[in-house]
Amino acid sequence: MRKSTYLLILMAFLALFLVACGGGDDGGGSSPAEEPAEETAAMPKGDAAAGDGLFQSTCSACHGADAKGLPNLGKDMTTSEFIKGSSDAELLAFIKVGRSISDPANTTGVDMPTKGGNPALSDEDLADIIAFMRTLEE
Repeated sequence: MRKSTYLLILMAFLALFLVACGGGDDGGGSSPAEEPAEETAAMPKGDAAAGDGLFQSTCSACHGADAKGLPNLGKDMTTSEFIKGSSDAELLAFIKVGRSISDPANTTGVDMPTKGGNPALSDEDLADIIAFMRTLEE
């Protein structure tokens, strides 16, 4: 009786572990290396005018109303090589995740929160912000 109890507990633990880890292949056949291509295909076209308002209400707190950055907060976006060298889909993926202070590429020592701290922003909203960001490049 005791062995069967341990066996049931072990099986329950393994089942929970598999569920928590996704249980293996979902049949979709996509690997992480394929995901950026999917995001590129799904990248909505942004509206810079709409993005201006969204930028001002979300991003300007750290990057400044003029996007030139604020000391010890956000970087200057107008001269950013990171922004210039990234595709819109790459920027969308980056903004959706943010950048923690533990990231070696974080040079501010401040977290960039997911979606700039506004979880209500949709991919379309982020595409609008990215379109606005593109108008700022010097």
